[in-house]
Amino acid sequence: MIDVLLVTSSDWATGEPGFDALDRALAARGISSRWVCWDDPGVEWDKARLVAVRSTWDYTSKHAEFLAWARRVEKETQLLNGADVFAWNMDKMYLDALVGVPAVPTLAADDVPALQAAVRSFGRAVVKPRIGAGGAGVIVVDDPDDPRLGTEIEDVPFPPAGGPWVVQPLVESVRTEGETSVFVLGGQTVSQVDKLPAGEEIRVHEYFGGSSTPVPLRDEAAELAFDAFAAASGLLGRRLDYGRADMMRLADGQLAISELELVEPGLYLDVLPDNAEPFADVVLAALR
Repeated sequence: MIDVLLVTSSDWATGEPGFDALDRALAARGISSRWVCWDDPGVEWDKARLVAVRSTWDYTSKHAEFLAWARRVEKETQLLNGADVFAWNMDKMYLDALVGVPAVPTLAADDVPALQAAVRSFGRAVVKPRIGAGGAGVIVVDDPDDPRLGTEIEDVPFPPAGGPWVVQPLVESVRTEGETSVFVLGGQTVSQVDKLPAGEEIRVHEYFGGSSTPVPLRDEAAELAFDAFAAASGLLGRRLDYGRADMMRLADGQLAISELELVEPGLYLDVLPDNAEPFADVVLAALR
C-alpha cells in the first residue's frame, strides 16, 4: 500500500505549483506519496492509507461527479476533510452561516429577478456562480438591468448564465489593500499570503494578472481565520484538517471573511514552499 495519494486534475497532472516541496516534506517524514487525478478510473483508492485532495481545480464544472467520487473514496479509505465538508464548502452561501464571524455580506439568487433585486440592494455588486473557484465567471455590475445578468458572456470563462448565483457588495479595498489568505493546517494558523489584483481587475488570481506575496502572519488576520474555522468546525461537527481563509477589509475598517477554501485550497508552494512542512505534518498525524 501507498501512504497517501495526492489528488489533482488532468490540467495539473504532476501536482499543484511547487509540488516538489510537498513531495520532499512527505519523503522526509518517511511517507510514500503519489500524485493522481481524481477522475482517473485506473486509480485503486483502497490501496492508499490516506487520500488528500490538493489541486482538483476542475471540480466546479462537474461538482456532482466530484462529490460522488469523494463519497466513494471515503468508503474505501481515509479522506482528509471529507465529502460532507466538501459539499458544504462548495456552496458559497456557507458565508451566511458563519454566525458571529465577520463575513462579506452574501445573498443567494436562483433566477434573474432575484439576481436583479440583490444587485439593487447593494448598488455596486459582485456577481459570481454559487459554485465556482479561481474568479471564473465573476462580474461587477452597478445596474440591475445590466444585459450581462443571466446571459452568455463570450469573454468570461464559466459565465454565470442560468444561475444559481451569489451576490456581494463590491469591497473597494480589494483594489488597494487586496485580499489576505491565511492557511490553517491541523487546526493552527501557520502562514499568510497577501494578494493584489492587476489594473482595474478585482480578481486576485494569477490567471487574471494578480500577484501573491508571502508576508509575516498578522495577529488580526490569524485571529479572524481561527474564529472562522472554529465556527465552520462547529457547524460541521468535526475539526477541519486543512484549509485557507481569504479575507478583505470592509468599508468600516473591519476585516471580513470573503472565502473559506476547504476543498482544494492551493498551498501557494511556488511562493511559500514552507507551507509544505505543516501540511506534511497533517498527513503524518492522520496516518498515525
